[in-house]
Amino acid sequence: MKRYCINLDCSEHQSKHLDGTTSGRISKKGTFYRLCDRRYIQRFQCRVCKLQFSRATFDIDYRQHRREINRKFFLYLASGVTLRRAAILLSADRKTINRKLKILGARAQADHQEWLEERFHPLSIGHIHFDDLETAEHTKCKPLSVTLAVRNKSREILDFQVRRMPAKGTLSKIAQKKYGKRKDERPSGWNQLFQNLKPLLQPDATIESDENPNYPRYLNKHLPMAKHIRHPGARGAIAGQGELKKLRFDPLFSLNHTCAMLRANINRLFRKTWSTTKKIEGLVNHLWIYVRFHNTLLLNPGN
Repeated sequence: MKRYCINLDCSEHQSKHLDGTTSGRISKKGTFYRLCDRRYIQRFQCRVCKLQFSRATFDIDYRQHRREINRKFFLYLASGVTLRRAAILLSADRKTINRKLKILGARAQADHQEWLEERFHPLSIGHIHFDDLETAEHTKCKPLSVTLAVRNKSREILDFQVRRMPAKGTLSKIAQKKYGKRKDERPSGWNQLFQNLKPLLQPDATIESDENPNYPRYLNKHLPMAKHIRHPGARGAIAGQGELKKLRFDPLFSLNHTCAMLRANINRLFRKTWSTTKKIEGLVNHLWIYVRFHNTLLLNPGN
């Protein structure tokens, strides 16, 4: 185990090497019994500043009382289970579940960035699909847009952005009367998506999408040399919750299949569900957890 003093002002902390080890002035100082997982944890003491700490101090789940449910909760959220049902299955309080959603979401986002750096070299991706998946915030009068970028054929999710958008169609007048005018934040999401993907994409990469008239403007802003191929929309099939299309050959199959997987495995994205997103932060955290599950466990089971 890599041990070093956690006191930032201690010379033993300042003298630690690149691999996390120090000169060895750390000694064992008994153990304590951790009730949550019924284990004895080793304590240590710095001989320089006399500060005491334990093996758990360096753990990613430091100070979590229900750390034993993290793995199951992660799998439940990526398998269509709601937060309320997860609380029942794990015998946990709803407040605990809400806190763990934030913790696991932030951890999944950080892990995704590390995965991108390990999986792809800069300017190595030459073909992606992107489009918007629509959901709602509390009510259909408050729609949300999830802009998704997927690598062609492998279906690896590279990035996503969640933004508010105004209601469309017959709901527009009802939504404006009930909740007021709703700002369209999708352009900032498109800008952020291409900005995040720019270090990974080849300058002349092939980017496919539907015929949304706004896409070329924001794509040319970040990737002016990219080849943008636009495909006309098609009717959704019953299979895939309407995301798969009634076509013999779907040119955006990688993207549409991934969107269908999102709707099939995230309860709040089901086409017909009473489980809705109450806060955008909750949706973002839930999506990061699924993205991590999708890229590492579904597409690469050995990870």
